Amino acid sequence: MPQSVGGGTMQIGELAERTGLSLRTIRHYDEVGLLPASRTDGGFRVYTERDVERLLHIRRMKPLGFSLEEMADVLELLGADDPDPQRLAHHLERARPEREKLARNLAQADDFIALLAHRLGR
Repeated sequence: MPQSVGGGTMQIGELAERTGLSLRTIRHYDEVGLLPASRTDGGFRVYTERDVERLLHIRRMKPLGFSLEEMADVLELLGADDPDPQRLAHHLERARPEREKLARNLAQADDFIALLAHRLGR
C-alpha cells in the first residue's frame, strides 16, 4: 500500500489509487500544468488533499470533452473565492449538451445490452 509522506502529503501512487487514474495520466496532467506537483528534496512528486480534489474535477470534465485550456480555466474558477459568473455560466452551458449526448449514448448501450440479454433468454 502506498505510504503518505509527512505533512499531509502523499506520493503519486496513493493519488492514483485514490482517484482511479493511472500514474501516466497524473504525470501528463503535471507536465501540461493542470496538476503541478510539489517535489521533495529527492525529486519525488508529492500531492495534497487539494490536489486530490483538483484531479477529481479534471476526471469529471474529461468525459464532457473539455480541452486542456478549458479545464485549466474551470479549475481556476473553482479555486477562486469570487469566480466570474459569466465564465462559469459559459462552461456550464458547454457541459450540458455534452452530458445529454453521453446520456443518449448510455441509453443506446442499455438498449443493445437488453437486446443481447433477450436473445439469450436472460
